[in-house]
Amino acid sequence: MATYEKILTSAVPINAVPINAVPDREITNDADSFGGDHVPFGGDAVGMEPDGLEPDGLEPAGMEPEPFGGDKKDGESILGPYEKSFVQRWVTKVPRSIETYHLTMLTVAWSIGMVAFGWLAASDPRWLFAMSAMVIGQYATDLFDGAVGRLRDTGLVKWGFFMDHFLDFIFAGSFVVAYSFLAPNLAVWFLGLLLATGATMALSFLNFAATNKFKIAFFGVGPTEVRIGYVALNTFVFFAGTQVLTWGVPVMLGASAIGLAVMAFDTHRSLWAIDMAAKQAQTVG
Repeated sequence: MATYEKILTSAVPINAVPINAVPDREITNDADSFGGDHVPFGGDAVGMEPDGLEPDGLEPAGMEPEPFGGDKKDGESILGPYEKSFVQRWVTKVPRSIETYHLTMLTVAWSIGMVAFGWLAASDPRWLFAMSAMVIGQYATDLFDGAVGRLRDTGLVKWGFFMDHFLDFIFAGSFVVAYSFLAPNLAVWFLGLLLATGATMALSFLNFAATNKFKIAFFGVGPTEVRIGYVALNTFVFFAGTQVLTWGVPVMLGASAIGLAVMAFDTHRSLWAIDMAAKQAQTVG
């Protein structure tokens, strides 16, 4: 006990170390910053924060953070203008008892239903129409969840961004899993489709992390057009028979891979231009 007290009393208090004993470090980020004169891009920083920067992504004192851009969509799909008009007209009709988070979390039910109906469709193709019903239901709740939150000022901006798009990925994956029951001999091809789906969504999120602009439509094709493709595929398979999947799934994977490559190249070119413009501005300045 006496030894323990001796150790405690001999320890140097933390606040006894002078502040100027820690050498200043210079911030030398060359990357573009979110919003130009706002928070420096943090993707090139690893480990300890430089002096003057707070941990956990907080901004340096005296600097205003750029507003979170995840609740604003960059780019517009072919059907985007019609969707906006439809939502503005009907969002006020959503019952007060239904909140934005209720609509978002319903994607869990749509995903479970998708997998269950896919399993049933393996023995009775008529269940493909129930899978299409899951697509339509998920589309409706996904279309209105953000609008309801903004109208009622719920305040779940970042939670909504996270949960909405996380569950979107789960739903997209559930569609691939459901179809794997229809053609179990094509398991490797379906794994490829699942990878392509995940990579496409990852590309969108990485682009958002680098630009603070959440791009959901590429070349006029967005989530709505993809859902229409899901419903059309279900209808086609019902009338043509599941045997078409033998050649249809490899074709879909090939088309997905090409689309992913085009989107990746477009994003690469855009971010490269942003970095070079920032470098030129620093040189001129």
